[in-house]
Parts: sequence; C-alpha cells; structure tokens
Amino acid sequence: MSTATASPITPEHLWTIEEYAARPPSGKPEELVRGRIVTLCQPTRRHGQICYKTVRVLGDFVEERDLGHVLSNDSAVITRRDPDTVRGADVAFYSYARLPKGPLPATYGPEVPELVIEVLSPHDRLPRVLTKAAEYLEAGVLIVVVLDDERRAAHLFGADGTIRLFNAEDDLVLTGVLEGFRCRVGRFFE
Repeated sequence: MSTATASPITPEHLWTIEEYAARPPSGKPEELVRGRIVTLCQPTRRHGQICYKTVRVLGDFVEERDLGHVLSNDSAVITRRDPDTVRGADVAFYSYARLPKGPLPATYGPEVPELVIEVLSPHDRLPRVLTKAAEYLEAGVLIVVVLDDERRAAHLFGADGTIRLFNAEDDLVLTGVLEGFRCRVGRFFE
C-alpha cells in the first residue's frame, strides 16, 4: 500500500539585488520590486522623445556648471532592501557629492540621486507612478518630477512634503537640488 504525501509548500524565491544584477539580461524592460522581477511595457517613441528632451535640457544645465551626472535609459536606483527593489529612473541627477566625478562603474550602487524625473506613459496608471515616486523619496531622493504628456504638465514631489503642479506655461524650478534651473514645462513636450 502506498501512501500519498503532500509536497511541502515552498515560498516564492525573492531575488536579491546581487542575484538580479548577476543574471543575464532578458531583453525586456524590467524592474526588481520587493524581490520579484516585474516585466514592464516597452516605452513608446513619444516616451523616448520626452526623455531625450529632458536629458538635453537638464544635461546642458548640469554640464555647463559642472554639477554632477545626468543618467537616463532606466538607470538603476536601489529604493529598498529586504525585500530588494531596483527601479529604473527615466532621468536622474546625481551631484558629485553623491556620485564622484569621472566614469561610473558598471554596477548598481547604494548612492541615490537627488532628482528623478519619470515620464508618464499612456499605459501607466498614476497610482503606480505615485507609488514609485514615494519609493524614490523614501530612499533619499530629494525631488521627483513626473512629466505628464497628456496634460502637458509636471507634477513635483519633494522629500519635504512639497507637492506642486506646473502647467505647460509655468517654469519648472528645482530649488534645493539645482539652484538656478528654470525651464518652461511645455518645452519638454515640444
């Protein structure tokens, strides 16, 4: 007579940042969210165009003043540990105080940027993007800006609790992170 034995329930494997970084690329956009690999939608051309304009405007300002690094292409930002989360910022600014001058290592690092700019895509839902913005702020990012193409607006969230909406004709200012930076919001969407 044989007896059936129940197979033990094993918990889902939660990936660490180190495991996530060591695996071969899947070829799809992904993030590590609370230990789980989440596949994202491929960004649209419009998304890429807005990111490019943002990098150009921000990058020119930063480079002319030799202030730090501007990164794009979903560069990794570690927002939490245990379980681990690695988010891909559309655009990020790191001052030289947070990330020293020179070529950057080809690894994930503990440093968090002072500024993250996310571009809201048509398939994004605002609550998901707001959750991501909150994660950035909790990790030590000082300002998160969400660019909303549909509304031609910029939503600014500050670590100090500041929440501001800038319309297309308003000048986006980044006080406390990039003093003197001023750009008409509509320029990002032209």
